[in-house]
Amino acid sequence: MSPTAVTTPLRDYRGRFAPSPSGPLHFGSLVAAVGSYLDAKANQGKWLVRIEDIDTTRVIKNADSDILNTLQAYALYWDESIIYQTQRLPLYQDITHSLLKQNLVYGCTCTRKKIKAIGGIYQGHCKALNHNTQSSALRLAQQHPTTQFNDLIQGNVEVDSALAHEDYLIKRSDGLFAYQLVVVVDDIDQGINRIVRGADLIEPTARQISLFKQLNSPVPEFAHLPLAVTKPGFKLSKQNYAPAISQQNPKPALVSAFKFLGLPVIADLIDLNIEQLIDWGIKNFSLKQVPQASEIQISQHPTS
Repeated sequence: MSPTAVTTPLRDYRGRFAPSPSGPLHFGSLVAAVGSYLDAKANQGKWLVRIEDIDTTRVIKNADSDILNTLQAYALYWDESIIYQTQRLPLYQDITHSLLKQNLVYGCTCTRKKIKAIGGIYQGHCKALNHNTQSSALRLAQQHPTTQFNDLIQGNVEVDSALAHEDYLIKRSDGLFAYQLVVVVDDIDQGINRIVRGADLIEPTARQISLFKQLNSPVPEFAHLPLAVTKPGFKLSKQNYAPAISQQNPKPALVSAFKFLGLPVIADLIDLNIEQLIDWGIKNFSLKQVPQASEIQISQHPTS
């Protein structure tokens, strides 16, 4: 990858943090929340929170309220009303219907197992078979393959050509809309113009850029933060049972997140309250200080 891109202030900045309610926030998700928040506020921008509950099979009861309470405990306050993807199904259906009318979507009956058996990249098997779109998964015919993009932290990112040209799912066979569709539709609808998030989403970014173009919408800037890992390739995640961050004593984890993001942490910070810590972070944050790495190894329980 090339050297880190130089960032400039973004006019009318609109950023977001979009957790899935599949469990409490852990240190890795705190890094993403803090990084996106500080970048928005350092640019005098708006910071939105979106609950990405489109995959209802992974939703845990009351996880959304726990996440929101945790953000407030860390003085990460959103600027507009929270939206939930499950409340926006008509919007996703309208976009899907529009793509169908343009003959850009087709039915697919291929299973994950079948696609994995041929190398993991879908080869367009169902494209000319005219499967019923009411009872099949739906794939978008790729019109704008993205083989490289510039990331504000990671620099120039190159994407596997076969993956870039793949027709990908926008609606699953169980009737649930796919993440790749709804995240772009939401970002367009909310006017998001810079996306700061974890490096685990670098690869899906190429598809999302393609869909922004397909929907004739401006492509946001992207900045992918390093992932917090406990050993190489093993990121902190809800699926890996990463421990929840404390709501009662947020300062140690917040200071650790500052260090992780490359902020020049000083000993005096421990004397500040949580709001003062966030104010200090806003004044001192820059994407240029964030390590240009896809992952950074930490202890299982990072502290200040």
